[in-house]
Amino acid sequence: MKKISLYIHKLTHWEYWSFNVVYIPMYFVWFWYSLRARSFFFFNASNPTIENAGFLMESKKKIYEMMPARYIPKTIGFKKGTPATEVIRAMKESGIGYPCIAKPDIGCKGMGVQKNDTDADIASYVQRINMDFLVQEFIAWPREVGVFYCRIPGSEKGFVSGIVSKEFLILKGDGVSTITQLLMKDPRYHFQLGALQKIYGEELNTVLEKDELKNMVPYGNHARGAKFIDVSHWADEQFNETFDHICKQVPEFYFGRLDIMYNEPEELKAGKNFTIIELNGAGSEPTHIYDPAHSVFFAWKEIARHLALLYRISVANHKRGFRYLTMKEGMQMFRDNKAVIANLKNF
Repeated sequence: MKKISLYIHKLTHWEYWSFNVVYIPMYFVWFWYSLRARSFFFFNASNPTIENAGFLMESKKKIYEMMPARYIPKTIGFKKGTPATEVIRAMKESGIGYPCIAKPDIGCKGMGVQKNDTDADIASYVQRINMDFLVQEFIAWPREVGVFYCRIPGSEKGFVSGIVSKEFLILKGDGVSTITQLLMKDPRYHFQLGALQKIYGEELNTVLEKDELKNMVPYGNHARGAKFIDVSHWADEQFNETFDHICKQVPEFYFGRLDIMYNEPEELKAGKNFTIIELNGAGSEPTHIYDPAHSVFFAWKEIARHLALLYRISVANHKRGFRYLTMKEGMQMFRDNKAVIANLKNF
């Protein structure tokens, strides 16, 4: 597609608008709850055992350590500058083979996440990543979903407030077109062309056989080309009971989203054949809003609903003795996060 066509597509499809544009009306909602809580950083009390409640700057490694091992991938944490030989040795000792996933310990919107197939890939990643990072086993379940969970402190049961199914950036060959040409046929994929050129290089000139499938980005990240589908209707009584049981095993976890790889929906509902690849806290978006079928008005309504839940949970925990961040701490958190983003943009 031509640049002008892509620009018009982005302008007329709100899911591609910048975060700051989409959230302009929500800042007023946030300000209202901040006045009521007497703190702009009231969210810190929502998940007391997670750094900054999982709003920003939380360590993924520390969160994994809070979770039952049977639910998560094998994961090893490394300090910035760890030699590639040491990383590869630790992988072998822990039983993590190829392919595997490497990602920053403190991340943002999928930045710095990379699938690795060889020792050379790991060596390249280690050389480029300028912060602490994780290496974890690649989860081969075919589907990914995001489950948003909330529980009001003092309540016996929590509930699932939204579910998003994620369609990966998978190309289907026609026996004639190159990968680049296939990407350019779909605006959602065309937006990813620059990033994919850095990853695949000359491989993008390959012609896929007719009906051949190629997964270009093996994780469901909206910013990396995945399509989000709202499947919140899955949250029946059994689904709620399953995830209430799972989430209660994470100490003092009340608000956030689980990103999950799984096999079949019915198995997921029953708590079988799935892996939690990430647990996100107070900074979680109700990502089912990004279903192309939803309007921006639906998105605003859902964001406001979840902000109300975040406020209610935070205030309840504050009354239990859990603190809000001070203004100084909160502003430092934002400065630190800005530095992390700048670092990852250079990755």
